[in-house]
Amino acid sequence: MIIKELNGKTPQFGDDCFLAENCVVIGDVVMGNDCSVWYNAVIRGDVHSIKMGNKVNIQDGAVVHATYKKHPTVIGNSVSVGHNAIVHGCTIYDNVLVGMGAIVMDDCVLESNCIIAAGAVVTKGTRVASGSVYAGTPAKKIKDLSEALLKGEVERIAESYLTYASWYKK
Repeated sequence: MIIKELNGKTPQFGDDCFLAENCVVIGDVVMGNDCSVWYNAVIRGDVHSIKMGNKVNIQDGAVVHATYKKHPTVIGNSVSVGHNAIVHGCTIYDNVLVGMGAIVMDDCVLESNCIIAAGAVVTKGTRVASGSVYAGTPAKKIKDLSEALLKGEVERIAESYLTYASWYKK
């Protein structure tokens, strides 16, 4: 893994985090407890800060970045950023699933309890309301988030990644 100080900022990690051997975490990054950063994922806090809550998983190949002098990236608790997703200069509240290959652009706000479908592109400045499922390019609301989706996808995936990470910590 590459954990790199840059411009006087060193990444900070909470308790019981898993960092895959080839992940990259650079600069002004603060991560909460029980987080995981998977294979080939990059969290680059070089141009602005990146703050993450507890139980966040950044899956394989995902990129988390910010916007120079404009938009930090702020991620809440129990957030899953799927394989090869891009999260850039945005705010993501609690209990959110960003699907595989999705892109969340600058100045977006994803309110709590929502899903961004795999492959969706959430364009600059979009606000995703709590309880929504967004899909497509550009991403648009396709339905309300049901209790079944919240429990069966958003919460299940966040909890599953705690289990997966425990396998690698042994």
